[in-house]
Amino acid sequence: MLTHMQVWRGVDRLAARAGMTPSGLAKAAGLDPTTFNPSKRTSDRGTRPRWPSTESLAKALEATRVSFEDFAAMATGASTGRTVPLIGMAQAGAQGFFDDAGFPAGQGWRDVHFPGVEDPSAYALEITGDSMLPVYREGDVVVVAPGDNPRRGDRVVVKARSGEVMAKRLERMTSQSITLSSFNPDFPDRILDLREVVWMSRIVWASQ
Repeated sequence: MLTHMQVWRGVDRLAARAGMTPSGLAKAAGLDPTTFNPSKRTSDRGTRPRWPSTESLAKALEATRVSFEDFAAMATGASTGRTVPLIGMAQAGAQGFFDDAGFPAGQGWRDVHFPGVEDPSAYALEITGDSMLPVYREGDVVVVAPGDNPRRGDRVVVKARSGEVMAKRLERMTSQSITLSSFNPDFPDRILDLREVVWMSRIVWASQ
């Protein structure tokens, strides 16, 4: 059972992780802006604890795409992963799944939970085909952090202006181009002009 103090601590942490104030969280959830304010947490005289309703809490979790499991972990201070959006690698090449910076957007994503993934902007891609063998096999899932700056030697996912999405190793990056090495020796390395690159994000985790 969560205590009164833990529930409200969870609300504060939920808001902070989403980059909001408690009032901003309430508005994002379609609630009265004062729903999660400190003044709502006790009776008028401060003698009796007030709890958020299950409906308001459920709406806040839906608005932030956080599971109750993760919320409980935030409330108690336990370590956990998080729910991340997931699509197939082939889908990732279509329009509407990412914004211009390579962050997940639009509809059609599924949600999956990954332990130890705390980055709020992370998302997951399901590998299809054999171009990533032997490192990644069909059905493996990689978690990508679009907010991280890839460095030489990192495994990355790159989307080209042609719509192609590929998982490679970043071998070299200059002011004009990037050099990508393939995992599968049957597929050639790639050199892309930076003008051809829509976005490039670092792979931070993989289920294999």
